[in-house]
Amino acid sequence: MLKLYTWTTPNGYKVPMMLEECAIPYEIVPINISAGQQHSPEYITINPNSKIPALVDTEAGLTIFESGAILMYLAEKTGRFLPTEGKGRYEVIQWLMFQMGNVGPLLGQAHHFRQNAPEKILYAIDRYTNEAARLYGVMESRLAAAPYLGGAEYSIADIATWPWVRRHERHGQKLEDFPQVKRWYDAIEARPATIRALEAVDAAAAPLKNAA
Repeated sequence: MLKLYTWTTPNGYKVPMMLEECAIPYEIVPINISAGQQHSPEYITINPNSKIPALVDTEAGLTIFESGAILMYLAEKTGRFLPTEGKGRYEVIQWLMFQMGNVGPLLGQAHHFRQNAPEKILYAIDRYTNEAARLYGVMESRLAAAPYLGGAEYSIADIATWPWVRRHERHGQKLEDFPQVKRWYDAIEARPATIRALEAVDAAAAPLKNAA
């Protein structure tokens, strides 16, 4: 049995997208990060970094945190969405690392300083909005050369990145300015597994949000 600890954030949607694509049964345990549940002693035993998501594979006796590591684990477990060897494997991994090291942290900062910071710091807003535009430009160039970030086939690199691009407006970006990114985004949004994953996480989180 797979038990997924997650919430309604870009990082929180990645693993359900993969699980739905692979038709793997799983249980969602919502962790309300707005209420600080990620800092509970019980959860810290699962993820010492107090972040979501985290995955517990009870049959394998394995607990994994960090969304990129979870996606790689599931890809190797199922033999899907990550080539097993050669150039193709490392093309996918490098774009997965691009998301983990750049897209997530820097777009998260753009979102924070544009919308959530208690005071408007123009330097920070400009810095991270411009960096967001640069990253969207990197993706635009890549997607002009290949259908997906990892190459010809849909992969965990796309699964990791798409939920972040879903919040493009919060990063100060318009998808119309990046037509290849928009083409890629629309195709993934229409995948049945994507729709199921979003619905599953939102439904699991709804009772905690409504109780707040």
